[in-house]
Amino acid sequence: MTIREIDERMTAIEEEMRGEGVTFARRKALEHEYASLCNACENLTAHDNVYLARHRRRPKVDDYINALFTDLFVQRGDLLSKEDQSIFGGIAMFHGIPVTVLGHRKGRNINENMQYNFGMPEPEGYRKALRMMKQAEKFGRPIITFIDTPGAYPGLEAEQHGQSNAIAKNLAEMSAIRTPIISIVTGEGSSGGALAIGVANKVFMLEHAVYSVLSPEGFASILWKDSSRAAEACDLMKLTAQDLYSFGVIDGIIPEPPCGVHHDPQAVYKTLDRMIVKEFNEMKRMSMNEIARARYLKFRNIDKLVRK
Repeated sequence: MTIREIDERMTAIEEEMRGEGVTFARRKALEHEYASLCNACENLTAHDNVYLARHRRRPKVDDYINALFTDLFVQRGDLLSKEDQSIFGGIAMFHGIPVTVLGHRKGRNINENMQYNFGMPEPEGYRKALRMMKQAEKFGRPIITFIDTPGAYPGLEAEQHGQSNAIAKNLAEMSAIRTPIISIVTGEGSSGGALAIGVANKVFMLEHAVYSVLSPEGFASILWKDSSRAAEACDLMKLTAQDLYSFGVIDGIIPEPPCGVHHDPQAVYKTLDRMIVKEFNEMKRMSMNEIARARYLKFRNIDKLVRK
């Protein structure tokens, strides 16, 4: 069975078991089949991980924010041009502490995808993100970012409005922000569109998330002039959480339920909550200058980690 077939069958079993009138014998049979399918998810390929990272039922940034934080005050606009809805976030409370949370926003259906530009920010979105982060620095609020994007929007209007400049400015400014930053790759993180909100003290990935310089389809198109070889490209790109952790590019992997977070998101929310608490407690021992310096050195020396 392919990963798609396994996932669809697991979803069908979950729906049947939630229904009424399921006999004891039928429930036992479904549980046995479900366990077998979970075992089949243990040795996934890199291409399988790409499928799960892009899954339409995968939790979105607002799901994570609603599950982990309270009292969200949404911030909008870049104070220069327009509101880019593909970046979502604001000020919230985390265990009684004010924080700034933000991330890429994808839709749950075609209408929302169009509204949020499929999670591909324009320059206004990155300027909005930087505005929120600079405000967080001013008031000493920790920052948590959620990364899930196929990349920055490559359209003509975005380029005319300074797309590359907006991304570059975020990279430079984030490296020096004097407050803790944690970034979590929850789905796909591609290119500078992902890195523009990912220059953090600690970078984590969900188990089936992917993080790379571009999409596998783009890689295959450039290298072989054939986007249909995307599955082959996935293996060469080393884009899985396991690959990147082994290289020292990320700091940890958040476990997911078999065959993806969408089968039990609550379990992942609880793990993320514990991880964020732990990391913030550790960074409390550092001064603001030490936090900024550590982040700068982390990314300045990342090439040495990869070569080991």
